[in-house]
Amino acid sequence: MEKNIVEHVNCLIIGSGPAGYTAGIYASRAGLNPVLYQGIQPGGQLTITTEVENYPGYPDGIQGPEMMTHFEKQAARMGTDIRFGLATAVDFTTHPLKVQIDEEKWISANTVIISTGASAKWLGTPGEERLNGFGVSACAVCDGFFFKGKEVAIVGAGDTAAEEALYLSKLCTTVHMFVRKNEMRASVVMQERVLKQPNIKIYWNTEAEEILGDKKVEAVRIVNNISGEQDTIPVSAFFVAIGHEPNSGIFKGWLDMDDTGYIKTVPGTSKTNVEGVFASGDVQDKIYRQAVTAAGSGCMAALDAERFLGHKGLH
Repeated sequence: MEKNIVEHVNCLIIGSGPAGYTAGIYASRAGLNPVLYQGIQPGGQLTITTEVENYPGYPDGIQGPEMMTHFEKQAARMGTDIRFGLATAVDFTTHPLKVQIDEEKWISANTVIISTGASAKWLGTPGEERLNGFGVSACAVCDGFFFKGKEVAIVGAGDTAAEEALYLSKLCTTVHMFVRKNEMRASVVMQERVLKQPNIKIYWNTEAEEILGDKKVEAVRIVNNISGEQDTIPVSAFFVAIGHEPNSGIFKGWLDMDDTGYIKTVPGTSKTNVEGVFASGDVQDKIYRQAVTAAGSGCMAALDAERFLGHKGLH
């Protein structure tokens, strides 16, 4: 593949959620003159959430899109060159590193910070997209608090679903848990905890057919996939816990990843297996997946990049 390099930058940041913008803030203050490409979803997953109440510094809470606008403005004020555009390929064979933007131009960079995030997997059930942010959520830790004292539903069968069901059971009166098969994939200990929790009601061999409600979630219609029997359960929220998919496709073959595609970093750092390439946020974190932890890892990536450039005599 011929690469016509049109520009060289000191620090290239790919992605624009809390991790990417925080990396931009720190890299700018360190004089790295970062260039940030926002990707396909400027602002990341927070742009499809409503109220955020668990990010420090916002005592009255804040809407997710508004918070990301604040992050962007701060990164720009510090000097980050923020651009529209999507990274579509990379070549990490030699230094400087090379990244293709929008399948056309190539940029070379002394350092690359990957903050491309992860995308929640969705069911594709009718009503799911329409009511996303209005009772439909892929993060119980983020949004469960808004449904304190209410009845909610959750779908999933793995450890994440079990953890989120247990979390919701502490807040909500009843958690209706739908499992597609007659068994769960979660670890034995997590299954035992779920089964022992009296306000978690498990529906085996059950799928959600439609999420009902006008302007917010009001009920879910389910079907037993063996008997075909249908039922409608009134709920105030519907949580999808069938996993996340890291947005790491273009780095396959270049960076070490786990078996689900999350980029591996050296513990306690943002360093990848390629010198000068750093990963931050949800693309390398499948455990916490919070805005505040993503921002923290964006800070780490910028500091790691600054030290790398210092050691190489490039800063």
